[in-house]
Formats: sequence, structure tokens, C-alpha cells
Amino acid sequence: MTRDSDHPHLAHVRRYFEAIEQGAAEDVLASFFTANVRQHEFPNRLVERGAARTLADMLEGNRRGQQVVTHQRYVIDNALVDGDRLALELRWSAELKVPLGKLAIGDRLSANCGVFFRFEDGRISEQHNFDCFEPF
Repeated sequence: MTRDSDHPHLAHVRRYFEAIEQGAAEDVLASFFTANVRQHEFPNRLVERGAARTLADMLEGNRRGQQVVTHQRYVIDNALVDGDRLALELRWSAELKVPLGKLAIGDRLSANCGVFFRFEDGRISEQHNFDCFEPF
């Protein structure tokens, strides 16, 4: 295992997060993934039963998310690469466009996350999200 900040998998995911932060078009976001990518979001405050998503589902979720949040930010605290796998500990935040729980429009929603990726041919083929949201 390695903690290489210049590893191609980590660089790829950094570009992916930057694309999300910049509100990139769907074709740009899709280019980070294999056609048969699967995302598994484990239960959390927003997705109580968790979810399993295809690429189409992920892009639809991004569209819906852009109606709810803006100014998304990803800060990677720790990264670990092992072969075709990348494990990240990160902090995510976004400004709300709609009220959510006790948060008003303009407040920041934030989460501490564990995100695990698998790669095929330099692109993401699997993503597992464990999102722990700050109280809202």
C-alpha cells in the first residue's frame, strides 16, 4: 500500500471532485467513470435506506443535487492507494439553495466521509460512500 499524493488514481478523483465543484456538464462527469460503474451509498441522514446507482442514476442525482446545493467543496484529509483501489477520508460541504431541517437557505451542509473507489483502465468502476452529516 502507498500514500502517494501523486498517484494517478488520486489525481483522477481530485479532478472528478473539482469538476463537481465547478458544476461540470454531465458528459464531463461521465468521463470519469466506466460505462458499467456502480455507486453504493450506505444509509445516512439524507438517504436513510442507502442506494445502489448506475451511471445514469449518478448523473440524475447530480442534476437533482444542483437544484438543492451550490458551492460544493471537497477536502481530502487522508488517502490510501492499494493496486486498483483508493480509500479517502474527506470533508464535504455545500451551500443550501433550499431549507433543510434546522438549516436555512444559504447555510452550509457538511459531512465527514469515507469514500472507496475501484478503478478499471484508469477510470472509476465502483464507488462506495459512507457519509456522516453534521446535525441539521
